[in-house]
Amino acid sequence: MTYLQKIRNFVRAHRVWSAVLGIVVILVCWWVYSKLTSTTGETRYILSTVSQNTVISTLSESGQVAANQTLTLTPQVSGQVTSVLVKPGQTVRAGQLIATINATDALQQVTTAKRNLQSAQLTLAKLKQPATELTLTQQQNALTQAQQSLETQYQDAFSDVTSTFVDLPTIIAALQDIDLGNTIEGSQQNIDYYADQAGLFYTGAKAFRDAAYADYQTARSAYDKTFADLKTVSATPDHTTIEAALTETYNTTARMATAVKSANDLVQLYVDQMSKRNNTVKAGASTHITNLQTYQTKLQTHLSQLLSDRNALATSKNTIVEKQQTLAQTRAGADTLDIEQNELSVAKAQDALDEANQTLAKYSVRAPFDGTIGSVPVQKYDQAQSATTIATLVTNAQYASLTVNEVDAAKLQLGQKATLTFDAIPDLTLTGTIAQIDSVGTVSQGVVSYEVRISFDTQDARIKSGMTVNAVIQTGIAQDALTVPSSAIKTQNGQTYVQLFDPALATTTMSGTTGVITKQTPLLVPVQTGLSDAKNTVILTGLDLGQQIVTRTTTGVAGAASSAASRTSAGGFGGPGVR
Repeated sequence: MTYLQKIRNFVRAHRVWSAVLGIVVILVCWWVYSKLTSTTGETRYILSTVSQNTVISTLSESGQVAANQTLTLTPQVSGQVTSVLVKPGQTVRAGQLIATINATDALQQVTTAKRNLQSAQLTLAKLKQPATELTLTQQQNALTQAQQSLETQYQDAFSDVTSTFVDLPTIIAALQDIDLGNTIEGSQQNIDYYADQAGLFYTGAKAFRDAAYADYQTARSAYDKTFADLKTVSATPDHTTIEAALTETYNTTARMATAVKSANDLVQLYVDQMSKRNNTVKAGASTHITNLQTYQTKLQTHLSQLLSDRNALATSKNTIVEKQQTLAQTRAGADTLDIEQNELSVAKAQDALDEANQTLAKYSVRAPFDGTIGSVPVQKYDQAQSATTIATLVTNAQYASLTVNEVDAAKLQLGQKATLTFDAIPDLTLTGTIAQIDSVGTVSQGVVSYEVRISFDTQDARIKSGMTVNAVIQTGIAQDALTVPSSAIKTQNGQTYVQLFDPALATTTMSGTTGVITKQTPLLVPVQTGLSDAKNTVILTGLDLGQQIVTRTTTGVAGAASSAASRTSAGGFGGPGVR
């Protein structure tokens, strides 16, 4: 009986136990599989991208409706009063001009901002325009001229190579006679005679002799090779051959210049040692020095010209590449990134103009309500400060009276817009404008608060004095700004940063609660933030449009709600992964 048959007989005899055992085996296998494939405990990244949005920051405050009050009108800036346009007892309408402050600087800023905007708009318009035939022709002609200039420079360079080799044979032959000839003392070579005579008084003379001999041999070998190479060059060589000849001739000329200098040093050493001791100097030595100095001057002139040729060729080739790239770019049209960058410049210039206009408006004091002028304590040419009373306005119009803490009060300015709702009238929403901010706060139990009055843009008969009013005040706006979800902003050790995947993860799961799992560690990128609303935060520096960021992280199985929004990557800020 086989082993398999024994198992079958056992199963038939113990069917219940066999079934229980089978179920246990299945459960164990399932448990092992689930452990091996479980993602519990792994970090999941909820992703988003840096986008472009308009962000409006607001403050929410509450207070009561008030009426029948005297409102003090004060300027938002300091300066000389240039006009007072109302008198006591005069009836005025909401928005009517009461007085003006000297706005010379503010007007100049508006003018400058307008010009900057016009310049940015013109640059963008020019960038978007297709290239004209005239422009293409001019750029093609410039390229052709650069190519012709390069061709001329190649011919000039080859001419200079040829000119150099007119002098080199004479110089190398003369150098051979000066070094290896025996014109000074017939019994030995010149360099040996010079070294021996100078060596009687100077122990280093042999080193001068050896240097002169070695440099001559090096120069001679280079000359012979270059001479042989140039003999094989045709009368109309190509560019590659000319460049090779130019380089080889320059190097050979430099070696000959070194050999001439070494020979001159040796002869000059001999002359100096003899002259110091009033010994007779061989007449040929002076001739040698004169000739060597002449050769050295010629060689230096050739070296300068050959080097100039090399630099000119390099410059001309670079010019051709630049003109080719310019022509290709002109034919292809403006680059998308260049257009986006210039569009951003236009948007920034528009923001600067809006800001300048807002600043200019502060130099005008206007009536926030309909009412009657009670008093006008200032005159033209008076100096006014931000707390100076320009006029008092008696009004029956209703307004919102808010008590604001010192932190929020610092963010408020006259003229800011607000949206108003009323607990007693759920279906009513009004708009308003901050008309007055107390310059002196009230202290209660150590807390400083300021009264803020918001004028209603329209009046409604259903509104009663004393009703609760809720105001959402717009404290700032950033249009077309780079933004990230506010949940992406992290802070650690006083540093604000955003987690960034670079390169971006290859995934389309950019939102939702599931997130993605990756072994790639996100970078911690320091950022400078700006305005923030309930959803987004403006990024001033640190990020670029379209970059992939982490809005939050979760741990556990897919869909788990264990948030790790404030978690940093391994190592903490400043450790691994910091960009």
